Amino acid sequence: MRRPLVFALVLALSATGAWADMYVDCVQDKDLDRKMRGCTQVIERGKGESRKNKAIAYYNRGTAYVMHGKLDRAIADFDKAIALDPNDAIAYYNRGLTYHGKGDYDPAIADYTKAIALNPNYAKAYVNRGNGYGSKGDYDPAIADYTKAIALNPNYAKAYVNRGLAYIKKKGEVDRAIADFDKAISLDPNDAKAYNNRGYAYWKKGDKDQAIADFRKAIEIDPSNQYAKDTLKQLGVTP
Repeated sequence: MRRPLVFALVLALSATGAWADMYVDCVQDKDLDRKMRGCTQVIERGKGESRKNKAIAYYNRGTAYVMHGKLDRAIADFDKAIALDPNDAIAYYNRGLTYHGKGDYDPAIADYTKAIALNPNYAKAYVNRGNGYGSKGDYDPAIADYTKAIALNPNYAKAYVNRGLAYIKKKGEVDRAIADFDKAISLDPNDAKAYNNRGYAYWKKGDKDQAIADFRKAIEIDPSNQYAKDTLKQLGVTP
């Protein structure tokens, strides 16, 4: 399953005088078209602009393209940002997310790996590299990455959720999966996905009552949760 793209915060561009408006436009997020116009103006200053500012402008315009669903154009801008600033772990991470959004898992994994090399404490990069491995069916390295993310951030609920799902898919390790979902729910009691996955694990284990309780809780948190509703119907229960 493809996961939504989530972008990290970016350093703000700085300027004074007549050029200030384009910088403000480039770093704001309320109006994506305005953002792209401002970033394009910064980029088009050419030699009149610093290398760092151009890198940030390409990066910010790339994030706007992603939000518009123009993933190839976003990747082209991230390419330019990385060429200008090859030590920016966040740019690699977000290009990886964009490749992942296209279903191109190998280049996504390569970008997450580069981000980790630049920032060994990048827990989100470990989680998303784990997602990339999981999307390919490579559950051992996925579990290793989720485990590393948890070591870096023991309160990272999503890492527990994803590792639990990988345990189920790898060898049907239901009890280990349930333990991870329990931990995720203790950290984030409003995580519908954690309840969904724990419900699925209990269903596989043969504990129908607990599965029903979890799917109902998932629906309570997210009334639009069609997976939980459909699964309850399969269990012969009215959602």
